[in-house]
Amino acid sequence: MTRQELLAQAEDAAQRAANLAGEAERYAHHPDYPHRVQPFAAAGAAWADTARALAAIAQALPETEA
Repeated sequence: MTRQELLAQAEDAAQRAANLAGEAERYAHHPDYPHRVQPFAAAGAAWADTARALAAIAQALPETEA
């Protein structure tokens, strides 16, 4: 896997994290669904961790010329 591919996957993972954080926030403000906040927040945190790990691996790889 190339650095660019890893960076693209990191970006996708970061977007998933942001989307899940948005869902958690939406549920946090809805009186009928407070029980959904924690699972969405945890899933978002896991995707954020994945994004950071992918970005760190990409940074360790040498740059390739496209």
